[in-house]
Amino acid sequence: KKVKTWQEKSYLENFVQCIFDSQKESVQGSILVLGGDGRYFNAEAIQTIIKIAAANGISKIWVGKDGLLSTPAVSAIIREKRDIDGRAATLGIVLTASHNPGGPNADFGIKFNNAAGSPATEAQTEALYGLTNIITSYNIIDGAQDIELSQKGVHVVGNTVVEVIDGVEDYINLLRRTFDFNKIRSLIARSDFTMVYDAMHGVSGIYAKRVLVEELGADCSSLLRCEPLEDFGGCHPDPNLTYASELVKILSLSTEISSEAEPPVFGAAGDGDGDRNMILGKGCFVTPSDSLAIIAANAKFIPHFKGGVKSAARSMPTSAAIDRVGAVLNFPVYETPTGWKYFGNLMDSALLGGSDLNPFLCGEESFGTGSNHIREKDGLWAVLAWLSILAAKNPVPSEKFVGVDQILAEHWATFGRNFYCRYDYEGVSSEGANQMVERLRSAIVQPEVFQILATKAFSMGFKLLKLDDFYYVDPIDKSISTKQGIRMLFESGVRAVFRLSGTGSEGATIRLYIEKFEPNQDLHHRSAQEEL
Repeated sequence: KKVKTWQEKSYLENFVQCIFDSQKESVQGSILVLGGDGRYFNAEAIQTIIKIAAANGISKIWVGKDGLLSTPAVSAIIREKRDIDGRAATLGIVLTASHNPGGPNADFGIKFNNAAGSPATEAQTEALYGLTNIITSYNIIDGAQDIELSQKGVHVVGNTVVEVIDGVEDYINLLRRTFDFNKIRSLIARSDFTMVYDAMHGVSGIYAKRVLVEELGADCSSLLRCEPLEDFGGCHPDPNLTYASELVKILSLSTEISSEAEPPVFGAAGDGDGDRNMILGKGCFVTPSDSLAIIAANAKFIPHFKGGVKSAARSMPTSAAIDRVGAVLNFPVYETPTGWKYFGNLMDSALLGGSDLNPFLCGEESFGTGSNHIREKDGLWAVLAWLSILAAKNPVPSEKFVGVDQILAEHWATFGRNFYCRYDYEGVSSEGANQMVERLRSAIVQPEVFQILATKAFSMGFKLLKLDDFYYVDPIDKSISTKQGIRMLFESGVRAVFRLSGTGSEGATIRLYIEKFEPNQDLHHRSAQEEL
């Protein structure tokens, strides 16, 4: 929602109370993890939430220093951190609107994580929404002093202990076990290795400083826009070729030349709350779908995966590139609706009575990548995965450096290339968007409407084989998710997907995805726009 909506009288208070009411059985005497991406209204909202949490019987709150915690760090703290009595947190509240802009006239949001560190399940979300329609009161400790968030320390609000914690340390400890930091340090120390990481003034900047610079030895000059700002410096903190334009210039992907200096061999970007990533090489862009597939194909170089990936998953709009890796390396790939919560059940399958699917790799075309090390997507994790692959491909410093472009080309030569692109139509009329979707759905059940589309497609050189509306039956809990995106399936492995996105705060966003598989290595050098 817009910041101004959250600032309306009792709006924030009512929503937070509904979170606690929806988790009633696990709130009393529990530990809450609280923090956000630093956007406008973050600090003020944290102070209010602390007073509501205290009034609802939360016994302890771990809040990030300066009110900052990335989305992956919240999940890590829930899963990793213990208090003096050995207790773990059972609830997390993350203040973020993800990759949407920040500022007084921009966006703000709240999400909550459950005791597994996972995003709220569909059932939990529905329960919360139901409560928002009937709430008549909320609990808050009036008159309590605001907490000093600028330094670590312990405070008391009512009967609740509020501890301002280092929001980075537990997350780094987990990454140390997940990756071989010594090998990454050796890569970064090479004279022919250079990199740039762009945090887009989001919260991932504080993690990049600690991990990439202090832990792994990268030079401070390799960090771009790593100071978190309430308005993200006026930028849209979405790590893609459009909004990370300065990084794109630095890596020589743009026709605009940033400088005469030699481009770095590796580049990456994170979003507002640190859960998304973009991977670049000198003069080349790695699509999120290709990135996921390449990590899967090279997972043996990442200690977390040991002998390789045991199972994987991708959101339906994500290209089938990882499916081809799974077919060759013999691991299953699950196709889910968009939303990280759908991966959580698969990661926790063994706990829910199913098979153990871990080590697990998953990702979405919307620049989200991760594994079962936490229950959220993790932007910095993806960067370290790529640095691990580069380290493995370049074991001898005296030999010529193998770059991102070569890794891409070798992967396509082995598995074929899934040409892929996505177009976003943002802020369009909700009424018009819904009419478009309903017309497409009518073609699924009405042969005469389907024939109109098929005839038009044929006149343009495409044979339309099938139109469907993706639905998902969770293999673990058997829950059903419907209307998850309309797929046009054409001859020769071409497909188009239309999906309405719910991440914007105004109007509707229509996302169009187009994909074509190409086995011919002689055509792999072509641009996606040219090929599609």
